[in-house]
Amino acid sequence: MNLAFSYLPLILLITLMVKKNPMPSSKALPLSAVVAYMVVLLVFKQDARLVNANVISGALLALTPLSIIAGAIFLFKCMEITGALAILRKALDGVSANPVAQLMIVGWAFMFLIEGASGFGTPAAIAAPILYSLGFPAIRVALFCLVLNTIPVTFGAMGTPVWFGLSLLELPQQSVLEIAQQAALINTIAAPIIVILALRLVVSDTADIKKNLLFILLSTCACTLPYLGLSYFGVEFPSLLGGLIGLVITLLLAKYKIGTETTNQPAVNRPAANRTAATAHSPKQPPEQTPENTVPLKTLIKAAFPLWGTVLLLVLTRLPELGLKALLQATEPALHISLGFLGTFHISTSLVASLTSILDTAVTWKHSVLYIPSIIPFAVTGSATLWLFRHSSDSNSLKTASQQTLTRMRTPFFAMLGALVFVNMMMLGDSSGQNSAAVAQIGHHLAQITGANWTFFAPLLGALGSFFSGSATISNLTFAGIQTTIAEQLSLPLTTILALQSVGAAMGNMVCINNIVAVTAILGLQNRDGDILKSTSLILAVFAVVAGGMGVLLVGVGVGVGVGG
Repeated sequence: MNLAFSYLPLILLITLMVKKNPMPSSKALPLSAVVAYMVVLLVFKQDARLVNANVISGALLALTPLSIIAGAIFLFKCMEITGALAILRKALDGVSANPVAQLMIVGWAFMFLIEGASGFGTPAAIAAPILYSLGFPAIRVALFCLVLNTIPVTFGAMGTPVWFGLSLLELPQQSVLEIAQQAALINTIAAPIIVILALRLVVSDTADIKKNLLFILLSTCACTLPYLGLSYFGVEFPSLLGGLIGLVITLLLAKYKIGTETTNQPAVNRPAANRTAATAHSPKQPPEQTPENTVPLKTLIKAAFPLWGTVLLLVLTRLPELGLKALLQATEPALHISLGFLGTFHISTSLVASLTSILDTAVTWKHSVLYIPSIIPFAVTGSATLWLFRHSSDSNSLKTASQQTLTRMRTPFFAMLGALVFVNMMMLGDSSGQNSAAVAQIGHHLAQITGANWTFFAPLLGALGSFFSGSATISNLTFAGIQTTIAEQLSLPLTTILALQSVGAAMGNMVCINNIVAVTAILGLQNRDGDILKSTSLILAVFAVVAGGMGVLLVGVGVGVGVGG
């Protein structure tokens, strides 16, 4: 009975969001959270104080994605208001007006780089508005960015999903490196398939993909081959440096038209009404040859400041060696304020806010105001952009950008609130079999069903963790232990199973409700979350088959360290 009730909130959520007349996520998620709350309280009979403390913690945790969404929208509005976005559109057309090339530059290589620097859903938050501004339809942009913000997520921000996500297992360093290498290999092989499927969501005719196939493959490998090579030396830099190398190579490939074929007709579902003057060109004159597309270097550097400034701040605040990361996350010295039965509130000089002993339980909450990528870099870079363009923009630009940001934030507020409470309820449990968390019970059940075929299905457990939590790191923290137990029971190579867990945790990003809500909010989409979930789930299934097949092959050829190794 516990297992059936473990599935109940999940099945309800999916049903509400993908049925013929889907319920908006702002209603479906809070409703599912209420059902999950009733399950853990009445069926699992968890302590009421503990359950309510997790409700409070979940509601407070929503501040993290909400602040990131707000920061991303603010930055985009600042770029729009100042005209920086229009200049970038023109410059990108100057590099290549080929829509496939633009998609690969912004939605693949650039997002790859941003993921390696930040994580937190930042890549889609930056890339999606740029692609939308180029004239690509919002719903297709959302799908494209969600699908492609997966492969670099295995290493995420400076390798966090690996070195921290697997830290509870206390594995030897050599085993961690082998996990990284196998995960990178699986992703490298899957990447061309996933990239082409993502492009197919935007490109209207498969013939256009075939015409540009060489460019697509070269751009894909420009990121993944350095990513794979770097995984042999450590876990911190494969996504960051792989993305940087790949972006430079992709820009050069596009600039010199290597592997691309110019077509007279738009190669994508880009309605004329949604295309700007910078992207609407006469079919008689290929836009790549239009002199007006040339942007002076000084102007381009200034207009691109929101992008390179954001990346620079992310790198400066994420590299531990520079000391800023530790400073922004410092919890002491701090001011401590007792809130009675609610707990004790702490605020440090680095603006790290936390609430401990919530309802006299061990439940805590923490929010690093300056480290979460909302104020730094989004708000700071956005404000600096307004200052840079102060002579050419309205004096009320800051007020306008802020008002538009607040207006856009009304939609995702209740969805995110419901999502984080839902996650906390589904992950609430103890180490005993009777009161283990709903997600743990679902995971064990899936392992029992698949039995000896677990290698093929192992990535799905990682994806399940990301679907709930919105984080590859949390997925690894939650399910790496379960994956280890299954590997022991079935005598499977531990490093291969954990590599499949890491790959699954990354690919789950495309179906994660938090990410879907975030990208739709940034693009201003209304009530399309269910449609997006259905579409990304199909590509997730393909990714899972490829990853699982690779896992079976790796086990078959004897790659990986055994459980006792």
